[in-house]
Amino acid sequence: MQERLKKEVLEAGEEGEGDEGPEDDMSIEEVEKRAKSGDARAQTSLGRYYLRLAEEKEAELNNCLAVDWLMQASRQGHRSATRLLQQCWIQRKGISDDNEQEVCRLSSESRFEQAVRKAAMMMFCQLNPDGKKRMAVTEMLENVGQVNPARGGATADQAQKVLESMVTGKSGQFVDLNDFVEITKQYAQGIAPTAGPKLDRAQGPAPPCGEKQPRSLVPKKPKKSHGSWGMGRGRMMMDTKRHFMILQYPLSTVLEVKDQLVDWVSRAGVQWLSAIIPTQHVNTLIFFFIISNLTIDLFAFVIPLLVFYLSFISMVICTLRIVQSGKAWENFSTLTALLTRFEPGLDMEQAESNFGWNNLEPYLYFLLSVFFVIFSFPVADKGWIPCSELSTVAILFTAVSYKSLNPSAATYAKWALITEVASSACFLTSLLPDSAVFLRMLSHTFTTLPLGGAVVLKLSLPCLLYVYLFYRFFSMARQRGFRGTYCFLVPYLVCFMWCEFSVVLLQNSSPVGLIRTCVAYFLFLFALPVLAVGLAGMLLIQMFRWFLELELTKMIVTLAVCAVPVTLRLWTRFGLSLMDVVRSMSQRGAVKLILCCVTMVMVFFCTYVYHSEGLQEYNSALTWRQYGDLCGPPAWKEKGMAQTQIFCTHLDGHQVTWRGRFLQVRVVETENGAQSVINLLPIFMGDWLRCLYGEAYPKCDPPGSTSNSTSSTDASNPPGSISNSTSTTDTPNTNRNPTLADNAGTAALLLQQEEEELCVIKSLAKHKCHVKRFDSYVLEVGVRMPEEEGVPVDPARDIKLVASHEFRQVLLHLEAGSLVEFSTTLRGRLGGQVPSFELKAIHCLDCDSSQLTASRQVKIERDWRRTTLSSVKFAFDFFFSPILSAQIDV
Repeated sequence: MQERLKKEVLEAGEEGEGDEGPEDDMSIEEVEKRAKSGDARAQTSLGRYYLRLAEEKEAELNNCLAVDWLMQASRQGHRSATRLLQQCWIQRKGISDDNEQEVCRLSSESRFEQAVRKAAMMMFCQLNPDGKKRMAVTEMLENVGQVNPARGGATADQAQKVLESMVTGKSGQFVDLNDFVEITKQYAQGIAPTAGPKLDRAQGPAPPCGEKQPRSLVPKKPKKSHGSWGMGRGRMMMDTKRHFMILQYPLSTVLEVKDQLVDWVSRAGVQWLSAIIPTQHVNTLIFFFIISNLTIDLFAFVIPLLVFYLSFISMVICTLRIVQSGKAWENFSTLTALLTRFEPGLDMEQAESNFGWNNLEPYLYFLLSVFFVIFSFPVADKGWIPCSELSTVAILFTAVSYKSLNPSAATYAKWALITEVASSACFLTSLLPDSAVFLRMLSHTFTTLPLGGAVVLKLSLPCLLYVYLFYRFFSMARQRGFRGTYCFLVPYLVCFMWCEFSVVLLQNSSPVGLIRTCVAYFLFLFALPVLAVGLAGMLLIQMFRWFLELELTKMIVTLAVCAVPVTLRLWTRFGLSLMDVVRSMSQRGAVKLILCCVTMVMVFFCTYVYHSEGLQEYNSALTWRQYGDLCGPPAWKEKGMAQTQIFCTHLDGHQVTWRGRFLQVRVVETENGAQSVINLLPIFMGDWLRCLYGEAYPKCDPPGSTSNSTSSTDASNPPGSISNSTSTTDTPNTNRNPTLADNAGTAALLLQQEEEELCVIKSLAKHKCHVKRFDSYVLEVGVRMPEEEGVPVDPARDIKLVASHEFRQVLLHLEAGSLVEFSTTLRGRLGGQVPSFELKAIHCLDCDSSQLTASRQVKIERDWRRTTLSSVKFAFDFFFSPILSAQIDV
């Protein structure tokens, strides 16, 4: 406050504002008389007089009187009174509990606010020619012509619209001087006034001060009597009237009773039905069934698309809000023109800066949405993004956002937009055919200059234009003491982002897609009814084909099972309304909700990537023999098993590739979400769903013809292990590229083996159908160290490898004793007996040329680091592409 006071004193001295006025030649009685009549200068002089008097006698009383007169003068926008009030606030002179808040508010006002206050008071006086203390809003709007707005640069209709928007929500209420000044101050700073409580116009005038208003305008419901037999006169008359009504209208009475009974029976039936059906159990089963079928690949496909579309919708909403704020700018311009009619010294640049700062929120939300769009677009599947259609939408919003700029920002942004369009057009010429040599020269890169190991400077015509564009950015930002950053630059960035995003979408579009888009928009504008009928027909045909492909019965059953608990839940809650949900969403703000959800998804993704980066394994040269000597039987004899385990923890995280002999494979865990749900249902329903979603056992030959094969199969399989031919799927391994004949032969062989195995078990099965295609196995592989010259085989050095379901096809067709090369990560119980590690890759070295065993099977894991780097590279190129290019090896 002291620094601000010194600055204002210096500015007042430079402008020649004297603290003394003509009241110094008058007597104190004359000054006091003029002060009581509302003269701001006299009030300031009287306050200064009492401050000097307080230094001589009765300091507390005179300081309070001085503060009171200075507050009255400061309310009228008198600057000298405000400076004296600031001194009183700093020195705590005349400050009491009653005036502390108002003194703080008045003394903290800027010169702009004081000028607006002064102009608003003068405007209110012209709107209130009768000098009323409180004025009805309707009467104020009728007196708009008294303001004479034409001299201020605004028409009477514009002035009336501005005043209507200023007093929004105060229909039927009264406005006094202080309310009008505060509303004008907020509006002049670009802050939309909050809507007050709406009252009915038929209420009449407001009650006088001190009189209490009624607590509620809605009549309260009469309280019910607690007596069982009300014998009051009113109660008896009511019962008598009801009896007469029943006798007079018997049919209507019977129909009403029938409706009440039906309503009561339906409510009771729903409650009984919801009590009979275990809705909570069904909800839980459906939830776990959905969770069990979610995979990392599904998340990696859905989440980027979800983030992209939500962020794009947020960009569109923010842009529409920015365009809508153009109306607020027009009202703001009209109001400032009216205020300059009364206060010519009003700082218009300060007013525009305040408006830009207070309306910055949608621009920040837009830039945050752009951030999410940029980082999700390179990761999302482009086949599910209509780039051609979205590119035309982006071009449209580029033009709309430029037209929504205020005149001051448009003056600076015109050349920036021309430069940006020229740079983008030159850059897009690189997509033209090679025959257009002259046009392709516009995007030709003359030379490149490396700037470090990850960034390259490209010298070309688009590069030079882009450099000039950044110069225009800097020119816009440095206007008005760098207040142009949020007055001019940030509003133009909306236009810049849409233009850049349209260029990116055009690069991912095809000529056919662009032609299709232009034709579609043409039909949308000129043949909308025909287009609507055509789209409806296409939608019906597509839905019909979709149901045929996905089997209509399965769709209906699945939807019915999922809808039962939801329907019962909503039916028992009659208060739930879709409009209430939409209204609740709109109150919270769709953009804020979207950005909150997208931010949480991005935070979880970044956390996961950071965690994955911390789990990067060390590619070790450690051999199996060395590991056995350090953490195997020799170390157990020398140190003991416990000390050996503690010592071997130093090897945790080593990624190794060893060779060994395949012993056997066994199933340690089986997951089947569909089977778990079906087993909880009644037998007749479970059998029907098992045949609906699963597969029936094949038709087999008589049992006698398969007995020999059954006995031979049982004899060749040791107990606790899986036979090499026990495959339950017909999907061959496709890691290499076999010929079509090999694929067909292998598939036929697998199908024949599966049918033979199912025929063996069909006679012993309890059901006609099975859902084993939903099985997911966790396998355990036993591997032994290969023999070496002079070194005997030691079973104590065997290890176990835990393999996921994707290794099933290879492992089930390996023969015992096969030499395999496998990769794993040393983690877990190192130094113990038969340690267990996770299998990362396996390759049979001495198997025959079978497509199931000869190829190398690798555990499919997503490279999140590469995905993140591709997003970072795309974001860097998005902002600096013509000048700088990121050279990140992804």
